[in-house]
Formats: sequence, C-alpha cells, structure tokens
Amino acid sequence: MNRCNLRNLWKTMNYAGVYIHIPFCRSRCSYCAFATSMYESNFAERYVRALVREIERWAEVESPRAADTIYFGGGTPSLLSPTQIEQILKAVHDRFPVIKGAEITMEMNPASVTSSDELSNQKLRDFRRLGINRASFGAQTFDDRELRQLGRTHTAAEIPSTFRALRAAGFRNINFDLIAGLPGQTLSGWQGNLDAALQLRPEHLSLYLLDVHEGTPLADQISRGMRPKLDDDLAAEMYRFMIDEVTAAGYKHYEISNFCLPGLESTHNTKYWTGNPYYGFGCSAHSYDGARRRWSNERDAAKYCGLIEGAHSPVVERTNLSEEDARSESIFLGLRLMRGLDLKAYRSRFGSNLREKYASDLAHLSDAGLVEIDREVLRLTKRGALLSNEVFAALA
Repeated sequence: MNRCNLRNLWKTMNYAGVYIHIPFCRSRCSYCAFATSMYESNFAERYVRALVREIERWAEVESPRAADTIYFGGGTPSLLSPTQIEQILKAVHDRFPVIKGAEITMEMNPASVTSSDELSNQKLRDFRRLGINRASFGAQTFDDRELRQLGRTHTAAEIPSTFRALRAAGFRNINFDLIAGLPGQTLSGWQGNLDAALQLRPEHLSLYLLDVHEGTPLADQISRGMRPKLDDDLAAEMYRFMIDEVTAAGYKHYEISNFCLPGLESTHNTKYWTGNPYYGFGCSAHSYDGARRRWSNERDAAKYCGLIEGAHSPVVERTNLSEEDARSESIFLGLRLMRGLDLKAYRSRFGSNLREKYASDLAHLSDAGLVEIDREVLRLTKRGALLSNEVFAALA
C-alpha cells in the first residue's frame, strides 16, 4: 500500500460519517426495497423540520468523532430545495465538528436534473455552492426499454445530459450506479451499458448484480412469469466481463461492486466496510458507534415525524454486538474490500488466529480459487468476489 493510500486510510479511520436519509421519490422503482415515499412539498417541509430537530437533539454518543463525510441518500435527495438542504447542513455543522474539505455526497435522479432545464441547472449550482462536492446518480441502464421495466422516470438520453449538467455546475466527483442481470438483459446489452458509462468517464462506478427483494413489484412480476428469472450463469459472465472491462479502462476495483479512478474511492461508504462510526438521521437511518453499538430509526416517514414532533426518540431498534458478532462482521465486511483482511490486525483485535481457526475452510476455499493469502492478508479472488456469499458463510 503506497503512502497516499495509507494517509487516506488513516483519515477514514479517525473520522465518522454522517448519513442523512431523504425518502422522497417521483415514482417507486419496481426493484426498490428502500424506505421511500412519493414526494409532496408540504410533507417534505414537515420532514425537513423533523430531521433538523433530530440532529439538534441527538445525544446517542457522548463524545462523537469529527465527521469527514456527509451523505444524502434516499430516495432522491435532490428533490429537496437548496434552502432545505442548507437547513440540514447547518444543523449538521452546528452539532458535529466537520473537517474542512469533507466529502459531501448527494444522490440524484437523472430525470430531476437535466441540462435543458435552466431551473435544474441553477439548483445544481446552488447545491455545489452549499458544499455538495460529490454526486451519485442511478443511471441503472442506458436502455430505454429496461428503464421502463424498472419504473425509472428518466430516459437513456438524460444520463449524459445529467452528467454534462453536473460538470457545468462544478462537480468533479461523480458516481454512476448501473445494474447487471436485469430481466431479459443480454451480455451484449450489458457491454453497451458499460461502454456508454466509460465514454463519459465518471470518477466512480457502482456496478451491481440485480438483487430481487421479496415484496417488491419486480419480485411479484417474476413469480407470476411476467419477467424472466435471473440466469445465474449469465450474471456470472456479466460480472467477470465487468471487472475486465472497467479495470482495463483504468478504474481500480476496490470493493466487490465498486470501482474508481485512482484515489477517488467513496470515503463515506468505505466506513461501512472498515467498521468505522457513522451517525444516521432520518427515517430508517442506521448508525454505528465504531465499537459495539448499532441502532436504527423508525422506517415509516410519517411515524418518524410524529415521534420527533412529540419529543420522542426516533430510534426503534438497538443492538449491542457480542464478541462473536463483532468478529464475524469484521471478516465479511473486511473481505468486501479487494485489498483484503489484515490478519495481523484481526489477531490483535480479537486475540484469535483466523488462519488456524479456519484452516480447513480456508484450504477448501483456496483450492476452489475463491480466496488467496498473501503473507498477512486474506483476500477474495476475482471468482471469490462473484461467489462472496459462499466465502462469508464458510467463515461466519
């Protein structure tokens, strides 16, 4: 690991992240299992008031760490007005020490910010003025038919249009989300998506295999035969092709589903995989104190607002991790990063030699070509990244 990467890792490990959940969307995607609801201006205003109040009153951690990331997720946070975003950011800065140059990310929908709409362009400039310096938007696919099937409100043409609008507004750190393994998607279609994304060359790419969640419209459509089931062999081929294509274009494969240009990893998301603290606000937001405590908020947006307005805590679930839970989490989260799990650090933290404890399992996984051990580092192979759940189950 070079000196620059060591500096970045040290910075990430010494600061917390702040997550802000904005649940509003223009429409609900067929595959979505997140806590979202339809955008209504009056309710959005009520929600922002509750969110600001939650941040102001927050006392879950006695001595919270300074934050070097703020992440607006959802939902579509860009549906809020710059004034509302400013109110939320002020509350965060008033409650937490936020370091200069912090990474501040906002998720966006291509349909809500296009270069042909001057009002949208001004909104993007306002977001940038407020300190938002990283944009992440769900392109998902460059195929209009697939977009319609997913229930997305944007068209393929609006993806590059949004990208140009973000660049014009001053954004120099942009992420695309793309999904592989969509019902009826072919390998050539997936290749077309990757080629279109790489031509634009965003700084970061989050590339996921479709995960069908029970209770979503897409799961129902597949169960009723309205959409074809995911072909596992085709999905595996798509994943292998994705790694080869994207890394050949100069992107670093740093996490199972994430790629970046050198030095532009998502600082915020890396906290989830390295076991660092993050403090979540808003309905359904999750938090972790960086040691043993996890907690999460009420999922329903209206109930969340009611709790805050009644001066009650929005936290509905708390978990104190046992030593075994912490050990297990450190393995499967650490292995998500392609740099691998530091076995020496694991021994120091848990007083256990992972190589000795799982000698038989590791030998089997190594023979299957799923993991490799390089001195004091255990990491997934390319094949292991595709079949990571099998690795995690063996080492749980």
